[in-house]
Amino acid sequence: MSRVGLVSRFLASAFAASVAFAAIDASAQDLNAMHEAGMHFDRGVTLYGETDYPAALVEFKRAYALSPNSAVLYNIGEAQYQLQDYASALGTFTRYLGEAPPGSAHRAEVETDIEVLRTRVGHLTIVTVPPGADVSVDDRPLGKTPFGDHLLVSVGHRKVTAVLPGRAPATRFVDVAADDNVTVSLELPATTSDAASRASDPTAQAQARGPSGASFALRTLGWVSTGVLAAGAAGAGALALRESADLKAERNMFPASPATLQEESNRTLTYSILADSLTAAAVVVGGITLLSTLTSPAARHGSEGAAARLRLTPTWMDFEATF
Repeated sequence: MSRVGLVSRFLASAFAASVAFAAIDASAQDLNAMHEAGMHFDRGVTLYGETDYPAALVEFKRAYALSPNSAVLYNIGEAQYQLQDYASALGTFTRYLGEAPPGSAHRAEVETDIEVLRTRVGHLTIVTVPPGADVSVDDRPLGKTPFGDHLLVSVGHRKVTAVLPGRAPATRFVDVAADDNVTVSLELPATTSDAASRASDPTAQAQARGPSGASFALRTLGWVSTGVLAAGAAGAGALALRESADLKAERNMFPASPATLQEESNRTLTYSILADSLTAAAVVVGGITLLSTLTSPAARHGSEGAAARLRLTPTWMDFEATF
C-alpha cells in the first residue's frame, strides 16, 4: 500500500482518540472549538486522500489552531512532506516528537522521516541593506532582518525577496543543495519618491554633500587663491621691469646721483623678490589644487569636473578655470 494510503487510514482515528481524551475536562467553549476542529480535520483527511495536498494542509492547520494536538501536527507534517516542502516538514515533525506521547504510533515513522528530511535541506544566511526588511523565501514570510541565525530551506531553486517601506523590493534566485549554507545579500534602493523627499530635506542635502562638498569648496578656494597670487606676481614683475628700466636710465645720466641710484636699485630688488615669491606661491597652490582636481571623484568617473589652465610670463598672465 502507498504512503498516502497508509497515512489516510489512520488520520481520522488518531484525531478522534485525541479529542476523546481532551473532552473529559473541557468546557462548553472548548468542546465547540474541538467540534469545529474535527470538521476541518475530516475535510483535510478527505482532501489528503484525493491528493489535494495544498487544500488538506490548510484544513489541518486550521484544525490545529482550534485544538492543538500531536495527531494534527503529524498530519500537517505529512502534507508538507507530500508538497516537497522539506524544510517545513522537518520543523513540524521535530515539534511532533516534542509534543507526542512516548507511545505514539507514529513516533518511529517520524524519526525515520526526519533522518531523510535532513538530507533534503540547506541553509540561507540573508542580509539586507538597509536592515529591517521583511524577507520571504518562495513567497513564504520568514521575518525581518537581521536574523539571529541562518534559515532552514528546502533544497532546490529558491526565490528570496526583501521588502522595506520607502525602498524598491529586491529579489534573488539561488540554488541550494543539501547541507549548503548560502549567503544572500539584498540591497534595497530608495524609490523615486523617497529620493525626491531627501532632495527637499536640507539636512539630507547636507549629509549627501558631506566630504565631497567640502572638497569642492577647498578646490574652488585653491583656484581663486592661485589666480590672486598669479595676478600679484604679474603686477610685481611689471613694477620690477619698470624700476629696472628707470635704474638703467639713471645710470646713463651724467652726473649720476649715488643716492638716486641706490634708491632705484633697492626698489628694483624689492619688486623682483616680491614677484618671485608670489610666482612660487602661485605654482605651489596651483599644483596642489590641480592634483586635487584631477583625483576628485568627478574626474575619476569621467564626468565634467574642475579643470584649469594657467600661463604666466613676467609681463603677461592667462588664467582659465572651470568648476
